[in-house]
Amino acid sequence: MLFSKPYRFVLFFAYLISVNSETVRGVQQRQLSADEPPTVDLGTAGNFTILASAGISTVAPSSITGDIGVSPIAATAMTGFELASADDGTASTSSQVTAGKAYGANYIVPTPARLGVVVLDMGIAYTAAAARVNCNATRINLGSGLIGGESLTPGIYTFGSGVTINSNVTIKGTATDTFIIQMTGNLMLAENTSVILEGGAKANNIFWQIAGNVKVKANAYMKGILLVKTDVLFQAGSTLNGRILLAQTACVLQKATISREEPAAI
Repeated sequence: MLFSKPYRFVLFFAYLISVNSETVRGVQQRQLSADEPPTVDLGTAGNFTILASAGISTVAPSSITGDIGVSPIAATAMTGFELASADDGTASTSSQVTAGKAYGANYIVPTPARLGVVVLDMGIAYTAAAARVNCNATRINLGSGLIGGESLTPGIYTFGSGVTINSNVTIKGTATDTFIIQMTGNLMLAENTSVILEGGAKANNIFWQIAGNVKVKANAYMKGILLVKTDVLFQAGSTLNGRILLAQTACVLQKATISREEPAAI
């Protein structure tokens, strides 16, 4: 016998300590990186491309890929879509909504209960994004909120005001990197400007937490998930690659295109 039982036990215990130490060091290294915030869990709200509590309106022709919904209000708050009721009464369809359906709180069971959970998850996601702590002073009030021309790398950006994008802004990272942009004011993307993704960065990993409203002007190209406390306006020819999840009020589309990267159902 090469080793006695007591000695084998000592060797095994030392091995466990070594493995645990390596694991702890790995965790500490990851925790030390302020540039790797965890993603924001959207819960069931992530199944929707547009979700609003006070209404969704469109000036045709707009194009939306994925599900849209309103709650706790009725489907009549979705205007301009020429909705046609689905056979089972749980949803509606529209020529402006592809690869998805329209849901209202007054539709047949189980839609009302499902929407109740979705709206709750929407509020939780907004609060979670707003609560993230930014420990990087260089990413607090960057450019005094004027971020056109900036190149954003993974991490949390915090603004004690609104954010204005008057020229193209670049978001650069890998397909697994997370970006959280917090602001206490409004978000405005100027005409003919774009949010540009580089290095494999994905719109579904970019979270704009906005305490005010959002205005995406004509022919502008927005990317990311909009977690908005008040209202959203997309003007003629504007585009969003991502989602619009509204905590309280309405979404207005004026011949806009809204799409998402990953299809999902309610």
